[in-house]
Order: sequence, then C-alpha cells, then structure tokens
Amino acid sequence: MPDRAKVTVTGTYLKGLKKKVEALKIFTEVSPVISSTLDLKELMTIVMEKAKDIMKAEACSILLYNKETKKLEFEVALCKAVSATDILKGKITLDMGQGIAGWVAKNRKLLVIKDVKSDKRFFHDADKLTGFVTKSLIAAPLIGRRGLIGVAEIINPGKRDMDLGILQLLTRHFAIAIENAQYHRDSLEKERLKQELEIASSLQKSFLPESPAFRRGNISVSAVNIPAKQVGGDLYDFIDPVEGKAGVFIGDVSGKGVSAALYMAKVISDFRYNALMTDSPEIVMNRLNAILSGAPRGMFLTAAYMIIDTATGETRLSVAGHPPFLWITGRGTEVSSIISGPPLGIVPDTYTSSSISLRRGDRLLLLTDGVFEAKNREGQRMGFDNFVNFVGKHAGEGQLAKIVADYVTNFSRGVDLADDMTVVEIGFS
Repeated sequence: MPDRAKVTVTGTYLKGLKKKVEALKIFTEVSPVISSTLDLKELMTIVMEKAKDIMKAEACSILLYNKETKKLEFEVALCKAVSATDILKGKITLDMGQGIAGWVAKNRKLLVIKDVKSDKRFFHDADKLTGFVTKSLIAAPLIGRRGLIGVAEIINPGKRDMDLGILQLLTRHFAIAIENAQYHRDSLEKERLKQELEIASSLQKSFLPESPAFRRGNISVSAVNIPAKQVGGDLYDFIDPVEGKAGVFIGDVSGKGVSAALYMAKVISDFRYNALMTDSPEIVMNRLNAILSGAPRGMFLTAAYMIIDTATGETRLSVAGHPPFLWITGRGTEVSSIISGPPLGIVPDTYTSSSISLRRGDRLLLLTDGVFEAKNREGQRMGFDNFVNFVGKHAGEGQLAKIVADYVTNFSRGVDLADDMTVVEIGFS
C-alpha cells in the first residue's frame, strides 16, 4: 500500500484550533441555559452563575444602566455560594466613569485588572458592605441593539488563560439574552398597564351620569366628555337636589391621567353626598372646599354648580375658578361675568352664589379649558375668543355640545388633545 500523505501543522494553528473548540464547547453549554427563561431576574442569576463557573471565579455581578438617572445600579451579585444581591441592590450606584465598572460603561471596553489595589479606579464600597475581598477582576460592557445595558464583573477569576476574544463574544451573547428578557418584561408591563387603564376607564365612566342626557320639566341637559388620555380629570353631574330643581355640576381636576381620575372619583362622590337636600349652590361649594383642603399638594378643582328651577328657569350658581360659561339668547352669545372664588382645595374661603333668569329658548354652554386650550398640528392654540366666535356662528343649531366637541376634535386632528375636554349644554324651553 502506498504511504499516506503526512500533514504538518504549526503549534500556532493547533493553539488556534484548540481555542475554537473551547469556544464552541462553551457556547454549546451556554446557549440552551440562557435561552431557558425570559424572566429577567432569573436570567441574570443564570448568566452570572454560568460565568462564575466558566471562569472559576469567586464572585460575579451585573450592574444595569439606568437611562433615567444615568447611573449603574447593582442588580445581581453572587459571592461564593451566597447571594449578595440584597446587600448591594439599591445601596450602591455608580456614575458613568466612576469605579472600574463606570469606566468600562463609559468607554465600552473590556478591562482586565490583575491587582485592584494598584488601580486607582477601584471602588471599595461594595467590599466594605459585603465583607468580600476583591483581588482581581474582569469587567465587560453589556451592549445590546439599543445601546448600553450594563456591566458584568467576574471577580477573582481562577481561570487565567481565558481567551479575551471568546470572553467578549460570550458577554455579547449574555447582553442579547438580557436585552430580550428586558424587552419581554417591558412588553408584559405595557400590556398590564393597558389592561389596568381599560379597567380604570370603565370605572371612571361609571362615576359619571349613566346617560349624558338629562331632562326635568322645562330643563334639558346634554354633555360630551372626552379625556386627553384613557382616563382623565374632567367631571360633570346632573342631580335632583330638591323637588322642582335640577342641579348641574361641572369640574376640572388639576392634571390628567390616573391620579386626576382617582381624584375625580372622590370629588364626584363627595359632591353627590353634599348636594342632596339643599338648593344653595354656595353651601355645596363651601362643603367641598373644606373636604378637598386635605387633598395631596398640587391637587385642586375648578368647578361651577348651578341649581335651576325646572318650571321658571330661575338659576342660582356658584363658581370656583372655572372658565366662564356662554349664555346663548335670541340677542346673541354672551360670555358670563359671574363672580368666582378660587379653585376648590387650595385655600380656606367663603363661596357666594349669583342669580340669573333663563327665558324660553335660552341655552347655557358650560365647558372645561381643554376646549379652548386645544392645539392643531402647527402648535397653534384655538383660544377662547376663536371658540366664542365659533359658538356664535352655530348658536341656532341643535346639539351644540356635540358640534363644539366635533369642532375641537377636528381642529386637533393629528395631535393629542392638550387636556381633557367636557362640554355641557343646558336648554330652557
């Protein structure tokens, strides 16, 4: 038989081949482990345990980058067989550039420190809290598709001959897995918040009148309420405070969103309780102001409350810092000039009431400032004067509250509403 051809390879080639085999072995072991969960906390613990095992290290940690505070925060820390996470989490944060981890995060480069005592960048506080002694470490940036995720630290590694190229590939693998888990967590959180907002929106609507239309005697009322977000702080109500009288209430809680919606629910409950069995709107406003004075700082309410005789149209009203209403008669559209007290819940005050007499065919238009504060795509505010002019042109049309709401919605088409919007129309026939 002919002799087989001999192949000669260099030691450098064999060494390179050995490293590739080692890398393949590591990734074969690591991939199924870090792909086993999308739970962020569990994943980071798995990642650190695996890194600790591969590098034969005494400890490992991950510091995540907080984009809001622009600081590194301990998320997972494993010291030998004991978890140091509870000791370090929430107690130590690093600025970009501070400590070895901060330097790595800022420069986005892997760093090997053989003797931390000789490195002025070393941050000692973690060792002081845990009692651990850091002698050497490897710190690697965790960089995902959306930028910096954090820094992984391998402390007192026993494996000294680990190829840094393999280590960098490994940390990239870890970074992608952590980023996927973060994305999964954020998606779940968004879905949870969406469901909670849908529930909150349904609950908030349940506090408003069951029907947006109300009729008593010669008085007819209709309302349109559109929150700027899924929930809001505008409110309105129709009640029968005493026989032969109709009560119409409109209010605007400071702010918008969930906090305003919660405050709105409290206000409307307090209003209904205090408005029954009295035909004096100023009494109701004074009671509400006393109750709301204990509200959280920054929370207050502008409001207007009218009590109308359903037979004669005689009306008493009290105003607390609320925008003026429009009085539409056969002679035109007039902006009310009713005396107003401060918004409810800010300072102790005594609210008074004023009187007006409605004639047959008269209409009142009550509104919140979200109507005339609306902006278009060019950032231009509608403004109160433009709003009044629009109402004047359409004063003879029916369903004026809906016409106004449609006008504001069309004006703001393509942009979010600047504020919650409520329009209440009162007619006397």
